[in-house]
Amino acid sequence: MRRADKDQPLIQDIRLLGRILGDVIREQEGAAAYELVEQVRKLSVAFRRDADQEADRALKKLLKSLSGDQTVSVIRAFTYFSHLANLAEDQHYIRRRAVHERAGSSQEGSVEVALARLRWAGIAPRAVADMLAQAYVAPVLTAHPTEVQRKSILDAEREIAQLLAQRDEIATRAQLYKSTRDTLTPRQLAANEAQLRARVAQLWQTRLLRPARLTVADEIENALSYYETTFLGQIPRIYAELERELGTAHPVASFLRMGQWIGGDRDGNPNVSAATLALALSRQAEVALRHYLEQVHLLGGELSLSSRLVAVSPQMQQLAERSADDSMHREDEPYRRALTGIYARLAATLRALGGVEAARHAVAPQPAYASAGEFLADLRTIDESLRSHRGAALTAERLR
Repeated sequence: MRRADKDQPLIQDIRLLGRILGDVIREQEGAAAYELVEQVRKLSVAFRRDADQEADRALKKLLKSLSGDQTVSVIRAFTYFSHLANLAEDQHYIRRRAVHERAGSSQEGSVEVALARLRWAGIAPRAVADMLAQAYVAPVLTAHPTEVQRKSILDAEREIAQLLAQRDEIATRAQLYKSTRDTLTPRQLAANEAQLRARVAQLWQTRLLRPARLTVADEIENALSYYETTFLGQIPRIYAELERELGTAHPVASFLRMGQWIGGDRDGNPNVSAATLALALSRQAEVALRHYLEQVHLLGGELSLSSRLVAVSPQMQQLAERSADDSMHREDEPYRRALTGIYARLAATLRALGGVEAARHAVAPQPAYASAGEFLADLRTIDESLRSHRGAALTAERLR
């Protein structure tokens, strides 16, 4: 396939987002503002693509004649177009990667390629697993006092990226089910475009820059937002890929630790104090514990196994009985009862470390966990009971 054909979806996405942005500018700022932006765009393209010197002179004359308000409007238009084009390029990279994976070809930078090269070099899976057991990898998030990108802008752009991904999913389904293509796809795409239009309008009406410098507390919150949208979901996938490539005979140790110095740096920032360090630690604990609380809640929905149908280990039975969950509806569901107790202990831990409450109330009060090791021991009790009683398939995803 020619490169031009491969890049056609990217071009289509950029044109779609550019058209929507143009419509929003026309609706929000008026036809004159839209025509001005279009004039600047066309002259810029003519000079850049064709080396048109007349277009260059006309562009410079036009830009010099703009009022302050017009200049701001033009700058905003091209800034947002650049952001939207970057989102389209990111989605195209994901799309191309998916195409290669469906075709069975490995991608540079993947765990699969890295381990394949190790195998070619004669390094056995056992040696890799042993190395990882001794390894300590700590990517560290940093912040800069001049950071001006707003979380509101980042959140809107993430939604636009998700909507672009949704369009790819719709297109893929349309190819698989051509009989429903004419009746379902246009309606789905129209709904998707309406949501894209809403998010682009939100961007246009949202202040792009911060009027005041970030505080250390703001930097802490910005950094933690990345955990919720990336690391907490992606790090387990890295471990899963390693486990799949190395095989079940070679367990993968926990070697990856995310780090950050935001709120605790000692580089002379006068705004960093013991109080900001305490805030950073408290908020990090809250983000991690809220993630585990949500996962434990969802796991409880999955492990609905009845003791009338499958046995459990003695340790598992004890864990269930310690939960103080005496609901008659769950009396034969030891895993759910155990997870109810685990949830209550995590909620108490969140209260102790962060001073805040869990999203859902615990069924009955339980003591906080004294360490991460205690929490891990409870999860391992569930894991071992499932594996020894025909439930290994239920450990592979969320619990693992």
